[in-house]
Amino acid sequence: MAKTPVLSLQFISTVICLLSLSSFPPSLSLNVETQALLDFKSQLKDPLNVLGSWKESESPCEFSGITCDPLSGKVTAISFDNQSLSGVISPSISALESLMTLWLPSNAISGKLPDGLMNCSKLKQLNLTGNKMVGVIPDLSSLRSLEILDLSENYFSGRFPTWVGNLTELLALGLGMNEYHVGEIPESIGNLKNLTWLFLAESYLRGEIPESIFELENLQTLDLSRNKISGQFPKSISKLRKLTKIELFYNNLTGEIPPELANLTLLQEFDVSSNQLYGKLPEGIGSLKSLTVFQGYQNNFSGEIPAGFGEMRHLIGFSLYQNNFSGEFPANFGRFSPLYSIDISENQFSGSFPRFLCESKQLQFLLALGNRFSGELSDSYAECKSLRRFRVNKNNLTGKIPEGVWAMPVASIIDFSDNDFTGEVSPKIRLSTILNQLILQNNRFSGQLPSELGKLMNLEKLYLNNNNFSGVIPSDIGSLQQLSSLHLEENSLTGSIPSDLGNCARVVDLNLASNSLSGRIPRTISLMSSLNSLDFSRNKLTGLIPEGLEKLKLSSIDLSENQLSGRVPSVLLTMGGDRAFVGNNELCVDESSKTITKSGIDVCLGRQDQEKKFGDKLVLFSIIACVLVFVLTGMLLLSYRNFKNGQAEMKNDLEGKKEGDPSWKISSFHQLDIDSDEICDLEEDNLIGSGGTGKVYRLDLKKNRGAVAVKKLWKGDGLKFLEAEMEILGKIRHRNILKLYASLLKGGSSFLVFEYMPNGKDIVYWVLNHLNDRENILEVLDEEVASESVLEDMVKVLKIAVLCTTKLPNLRPNMREVVKMLVDADSSTYRSPDYSFDKNEKRNSRICKLETASNTI
Repeated sequence: MAKTPVLSLQFISTVICLLSLSSFPPSLSLNVETQALLDFKSQLKDPLNVLGSWKESESPCEFSGITCDPLSGKVTAISFDNQSLSGVISPSISALESLMTLWLPSNAISGKLPDGLMNCSKLKQLNLTGNKMVGVIPDLSSLRSLEILDLSENYFSGRFPTWVGNLTELLALGLGMNEYHVGEIPESIGNLKNLTWLFLAESYLRGEIPESIFELENLQTLDLSRNKISGQFPKSISKLRKLTKIELFYNNLTGEIPPELANLTLLQEFDVSSNQLYGKLPEGIGSLKSLTVFQGYQNNFSGEIPAGFGEMRHLIGFSLYQNNFSGEFPANFGRFSPLYSIDISENQFSGSFPRFLCESKQLQFLLALGNRFSGELSDSYAECKSLRRFRVNKNNLTGKIPEGVWAMPVASIIDFSDNDFTGEVSPKIRLSTILNQLILQNNRFSGQLPSELGKLMNLEKLYLNNNNFSGVIPSDIGSLQQLSSLHLEENSLTGSIPSDLGNCARVVDLNLASNSLSGRIPRTISLMSSLNSLDFSRNKLTGLIPEGLEKLKLSSIDLSENQLSGRVPSVLLTMGGDRAFVGNNELCVDESSKTITKSGIDVCLGRQDQEKKFGDKLVLFSIIACVLVFVLTGMLLLSYRNFKNGQAEMKNDLEGKKEGDPSWKISSFHQLDIDSDEICDLEEDNLIGSGGTGKVYRLDLKKNRGAVAVKKLWKGDGLKFLEAEMEILGKIRHRNILKLYASLLKGGSSFLVFEYMPNGKDIVYWVLNHLNDRENILEVLDEEVASESVLEDMVKVLKIAVLCTTKLPNLRPNMREVVKMLVDADSSTYRSPDYSFDKNEKRNSRICKLETASNTI
């Protein structure tokens, strides 16, 4: 009886203990799994705090991303898709014996895949795609329950896993886009009879596709793209009747597409681009009514497109660019399908351009460049407002662009170049507000450029060159702040270059060549800090080259064939060479820059770098001209003697005039309506030369009286010396001597008004080239007086005249030397100038400080 209470107490305790155990059966295992998950968390970085609920005091079944078995309470799934997790996977995960799903795609997890994962024998889904994992994939063939294995898009290395053939329960296998050693597709993949999805893209695979793969009768997706798979396109692929997607692009496949492909009636996406396939597309492909995407670009296909493509109802993407297709394109293509993108560029399609490509109003990409399409563009495209890229360049299309086509509200590129289009650019172009590139070059577009181009604020490239555009360049183009390339060359544009172009600070290349542009180069061009290439050649531009251009980092410049004047900045000369400035006969270069050029660009006059050289390049190339040298020399010597005798009288006469005397003393030598106020109102921008006795300006007289050259004499001795010159030149009448129209004197100011003769071809250089050939020299001399008896003397005198017009003033002989040479008439005592002017010749040249009378202007 005494033992009863003890037994009773023991029994009660046992019952309570059993009841406690029965009430909380998994407490021990929960502690193990909780600790395993907390270790798992500790190895990860969690910027989004998606693991914030993982705390020791909580049950793991309450953790975010965790799924537990409702009966046992054990962890069966870990799932975090695209949650920015990084770090490594902890080996502690092997403690989760009931784990069926480990789903961590699209994160940044690195490190190796733990070997302990194979202890999770119940694992069915392992998805780690899109991470940064490395190392060799451990052998997971013991995980016989796996149905989904996706380790693609990582950095796994080593040999391609051959053990995958043991995972016979697999439905989906993704091992692509890793960094394996080069290898072949294992035959054992053919064991995966349940496989519906096979992704082995970009896996460094080579060789042929094993026949065993074509035994996977349940396969729906076959992706072996971006490898080096070779051999003929497999005919056996037609055995995979459930295929909906074939991705074999970027391989080395050859041969033709087999007609048996038409048996894959469920096929939706087909891509064999960038292989070495050839031949015609089987007609039966046109009967694949489920097709949504068909791509075969960059192959050697030929022939016509099967007509059945024009009857398809689901096609959204079609790309066959860079092949040899020919013939007419299916007329109804796109008529019944929601076409989104088509690229048939760089083939040989001919006939009319298909008109129904945008029938569904969903087309965003229309690329048909580089074919032989002819005829006009259908009006149907005027309503295709969905287009983002519209390129039909390099065809034979004609006619006008439909008005509505210019208004593409979402288009980024419109390229109609290299066709035969006519008509004008519609002002509706302003509605193409997203436009990034407008390329219309090499057509026959005409009319004025619409000012609405300035509304295209996203425009980066504007190519309108080689058309028939006329009128002025709209100043509104200066509003295009994103513009990087502007090509308007080879049109019929007139007027001046808008100064507003300088606002386009991002322009890299600017080409306005071969138009009829006039006026000056705007100084604002120098504000285009990104400018790399500048071409204003073959226009009618005048004035000086803006100095600011020197500060630009140009790699290419061409200002040739204009009417520019003044000094060529040495930096630009070095940059573009003399070819960039030829055809501007009033341009000159500094003496120090002459070695850079090999052409006939003159050296600027004066000891300082003058803005303009105005030199008389006239040469006395007949016996009459030679005689004039004698006459002129004698008259100048006589005048100089008279000047000395009358110096005092002249000084009194000139200095006796008051500076403030409002009247001008005008001496007229030829009939010309002279307006003193007009003559004396000179602008420095019109400066065309400078010498030892004054500056020379070009002046366009009012009332259409033409142009004259006005020389403003220096005050002082220069004025006194020219008193004699005025008397002489005022009396000379000869076609090769510039006329002195008048002189104007007032106080200490004096002006000479000469006949203006613009610089043309380099006559001196032409004459020089004829002097060394006796047959050619007869072209220079006046045949009426060039008899044999005087021929040698004429040549000698002519050579003296050439010396007197040498390009460099310091190479010209002084007056005393001229007289001596005329007297001696000995051609052996002098040499003709060499226009190459190398360093030695400069070093040994004469130093003459006086200008001859024929070079005073």
